[in-house]
Amino acid sequence: MLRSVISEQAEDDRDVQGPDASQIALTWSGEPGRLEELTHGMLLDQAARAAAALTRLGVRAGDRVAVHLPLVPESVIATLACGRLDAIRTTLPVSLTIPELAARLRESGARVLITADAAFWDGSVRPVKPVLDHALARSAAVDASRLPHTVLVVNRCSRPVSWRPGRDRWWHEELAED
Repeated sequence: MLRSVISEQAEDDRDVQGPDASQIALTWSGEPGRLEELTHGMLLDQAARAAAALTRLGVRAGDRVAVHLPLVPESVIATLACGRLDAIRTTLPVSLTIPELAARLRESGARVLITADAAFWDGSVRPVKPVLDHALARSAAVDASRLPHTVLVVNRCSRPVSWRPGRDRWWHEELAED
């Protein structure tokens, strides 16, 4: 039943979009030579898919979703998805050190955490998920009960990352589920 409600909501969004659906809503220029453009329709569709994925992962109104992403389109999509669910988005900047990130993770009370495999900045690829994994391990040593149950990983730089089965999931796979 939940899937049909979400599908109906997505169809309603497409109806509301009207002539603006094909207009560019977001232009992102990142890694060298990489440019992404999302139309209003594409952005709303991705937000609906992300909201459905978060719902399947147990996120409800008032729950916290931690976002540990560089400035990428998925950050905007995560924000819109949280808004659709009336969930609270908590930002965890990628510039935090491991001790800072560990403390913020414990304080966040997030049910789900969204991160990236890596990010490109200052002319090189830098780890994102490996830093997060260290912070999660450090936080678990203090209080594992307050850590996210699920980590959604956005594939931005196609780098190998450590993987914890049962906790870690690919963002694109979760958004592809119906």
